[in-house]
Amino acid sequence: MDQERIGKLIKELRKNNNLTQKDLADSLGVTYQAVSKWENGKNIPDISILKELSNKYNIDINDLLEGNNIKKKKNKLLLIIPIIVIIILIGVLLITINNNNFEFKTISSKCLDFKLSGSVAYNKDHSSLYISNIEFCGKENNEVYKKIECNLYETYNNTEVKISSCTKKENLSLKEYLKVTKINVNNYKTSCPNFKDSKLYLKIEATTTDNKKEDFNIPIKLEDNC
Repeated sequence: MDQERIGKLIKELRKNNNLTQKDLADSLGVTYQAVSKWENGKNIPDISILKELSNKYNIDINDLLEGNNIKKKKNKLLLIIPIIVIIILIGVLLITINNNNFEFKTISSKCLDFKLSGSVAYNKDHSSLYISNIEFCGKENNEVYKKIECNLYETYNNTEVKISSCTKKENLSLKEYLKVTKINVNNYKTSCPNFKDSKLYLKIEATTTDNKKEDFNIPIKLEDNC
């Protein structure tokens, strides 16, 4: 999922419907600041809001996730078409819809010191993993680190693989670093059981001003059943 493309599309939809950011925010039950962040590519709406935008502005959820402004297609069947042909067309249409629609699952942290939230979106052909919010809620830590970076790891069938890296930052506290850290992994997996069976964890590596290393591991769990 491309945050900037999704943000530009939300802005385009809003303007095409002659709405201010506050108008759109009020209709979705969020703040206008949240809408501003979406439109500037700093964040994306929650899954429930993405679905509401899809229904409200008649745009396919796949196109919304990919930032393409293509209206939902409405298939009209002609009554003069023979019954057999109609059945075949409906069958083909249902297969296409099932293949294209994304399934959504939420993910969160299993660690008491961190609050993490995100989602996985997948269908038969595409998949994405997105972590939108990470907060440190453990023992007070105001240390300003010389360097902080993080990596997302997966353990599956006893094999550990690094699947994504975060942006490296310097001279920040842990809380400041997490506020600006987002993770987006495209083409991750296309099967819910694979998501569920994988063991994901985020490893944050911090270096103090006197060059000591501090590591923080955040186990991640899939909230919803397949």
